[in-house]
Amino acid sequence: MPNTRDIRRRIRSVKNTSQITRAMQLVAASKMKRAQDMALQGRPYATLLAEILSALGERVTDFEHPFLKERDVRRRGILLISTDKGLCGPLNSNLFRELTEVEEEAQFVTLGRKGAQFLSRARRNLVAEFSVTDQVRFAEVRPAIELLIKAYEDGDIDTIEIIYSRFENTLIQTPSRNSLIPLVDLKTILERETELVSDSASLRSDDREILFEPAPDAILHELLDLYVKQEVYQMVLEAKASEHSARMVAMKTATDNANALVDDLTLEYNKVRQASITQEILEISAASFAG
Repeated sequence: MPNTRDIRRRIRSVKNTSQITRAMQLVAASKMKRAQDMALQGRPYATLLAEILSALGERVTDFEHPFLKERDVRRRGILLISTDKGLCGPLNSNLFRELTEVEEEAQFVTLGRKGAQFLSRARRNLVAEFSVTDQVRFAEVRPAIELLIKAYEDGDIDTIEIIYSRFENTLIQTPSRNSLIPLVDLKTILERETELVSDSASLRSDDREILFEPAPDAILHELLDLYVKQEVYQMVLEAKASEHSARMVAMKTATDNANALVDDLTLEYNKVRQASITQEILEISAASFAG
């Protein structure tokens, strides 16, 4: 049976750990709120952009763009969006399971140090590694996707896919693998985007005709590039919201477990102390009878 000194030492250790996890929980909760707001506020913008693309598609005939041409897929280019830090529960491990179905020939670009470390251990083809701050800016995301777009245009890869953690709510983050390029038809893009937000954010309730200047095909050419980059930016926002949500939940669970362990150790300490006192009383009583 452990002595009271060992139990007290362990109680102090667990209490110190719980203070650390509690502080990390509060920090993660603050970052989580900002990240969730950014992710949710970006969804209507992506939907409105998709609606404009769809409206342009109805005006333009015989339009050609590299992003709209399907190819035989010989090599995939994949942007893996992970976290820079750990302590976020099973978020990264669940995400990395998506890689089991990816061919060995695929080329990877990562946003997040954990993804790069995993790919290096797995000896996958890591082309480049990038990082973003918690306050994600569009300029931070652009180099990663532009690198993949250039590889696609040069014929080094035949498709671009994104693997990231989609934010559902504070408790649920879903590993997702989305095809980015080549784009499906513009109608399908619209249908996919409108699944993410309510119809209240839509332009479709407005019956007025949309006028495009200068020419619909020129605007469509520019918007396709913007749409692709905005899609990646939105996915990074979703991944950040998922990261901070998962970390907050993990640290809250750790704090609750530490507090429960302190309660158990305190109970054990009281039992050992009571047993020690009882033993001393018995020894004193036995000595008095013997005397």
